[in-house]
Amino acid sequence: MASALEDPTLEQNFKGHKDAVTSVDFNPNNKQLATTSIDKCLMIWNLKPQTRAYRFTGHKDAVMCVQFSPSGQLVASASRDKTIRLWTPNVKGASTAFTAHSAAVRSVNFSCDENFLVTASDDKSVKVWNAHQQRFLLSLKGHNNWVRSARFSPDGRLVVSCSDDRTVKIWDTVRRECINTFTDHKGFANFVDFNPSGTCIASAGTDNSVKLWDVRINKLLQHYQVHSSAVNCLSFHPSGNYLITASTDCTLKIMDLLEGRLLYTLHGHQGPVIAVTFSRHGEYFASGGSDSQVLVWKTNFDRIPYNDVLKSHSIRTNPDPAPQITDIHPRIPHLHTSGLQTIQIDPRTHVADMQSSDPPVTDVGIGFSSKLQTVSILEQRLTMTEDKLQECLDNQQTEQQVRSS
Repeated sequence: MASALEDPTLEQNFKGHKDAVTSVDFNPNNKQLATTSIDKCLMIWNLKPQTRAYRFTGHKDAVMCVQFSPSGQLVASASRDKTIRLWTPNVKGASTAFTAHSAAVRSVNFSCDENFLVTASDDKSVKVWNAHQQRFLLSLKGHNNWVRSARFSPDGRLVVSCSDDRTVKIWDTVRRECINTFTDHKGFANFVDFNPSGTCIASAGTDNSVKLWDVRINKLLQHYQVHSSAVNCLSFHPSGNYLITASTDCTLKIMDLLEGRLLYTLHGHQGPVIAVTFSRHGEYFASGGSDSQVLVWKTNFDRIPYNDVLKSHSIRTNPDPAPQITDIHPRIPHLHTSGLQTIQIDPRTHVADMQSSDPPVTDVGIGFSSKLQTVSILEQRLTMTEDKLQECLDNQQTEQQVRSS
């Protein structure tokens, strides 16, 4: 661990996207960073300075979300073109397109065992897919407006989603139903996720707030009002002790969840910050913004071996005995404001120290050397018309009842 006196520092500044950066994610091997943008591209950056970057083309509209699989062998992306794509992150740029949503797809997330994907869409649904068999499995319906984000719990049993209908919902993937709904936000939540132990969820709100709930007792634990504008994204440190947020107020903020206080306010982007994530080990975090820049920062927190993180997730898949989990404290909800003492970090005041990276970029994907596969036409039609299919079945049952009578 770095010295407690060391503050987070800006390590790299990647420039290559032509429009706002919408999502960022580290490869578990800590050697690559994937980013997406309104410019319709997915880019994979090598963290070794001046190493070639790759721009993947294939989506026909803005790409809203990206995530590496837990093994790092696949990359999933979600787009406004209504599709999800699975990519192999190499120069061949092979991709598989999944089509079942009827509107823009805003979010995609792998389960920790890499077997499943969950997606969130403007068609008001959350969908679960089999990643390896490349097929649609089920829809989770209950939101009545656009769904902004959906994430698996560490053990894969639950899904959390947030919507413009001002609700955050917890879903049971086995029973295929909503088991709890939180409606504490005055606005709506832009992003939601589980903490590493799976006991809590955090949401980033358009009302400038960050809220944490305990999903076991369905209670609000902490409420942070530290940003001056909408909070767009958040990420838990692998230890579960820290939370980083990205906001339209052009800042990143890091909260100490154990002490319940704001630790750092970080400046660096020349506009709203849209995306942020910690690396799988927790020694780095990356951010992306409307300024088209990708910033990579080094933390001063404990490094958590990623194998240990995956092992803890695996243990939680066994319900007997019940997992022993460290709670987030304090256990009672209370408001945290930006008036508390915080350390301001602005690398822009030390331009000479900022390491800007403008590596050579290779274009791959459709139109270059990609191999495109799609879900079968029959499966697309079935999944796109779930409601109509159910209606037909109901009508058939009614007709059979009438004939039998």
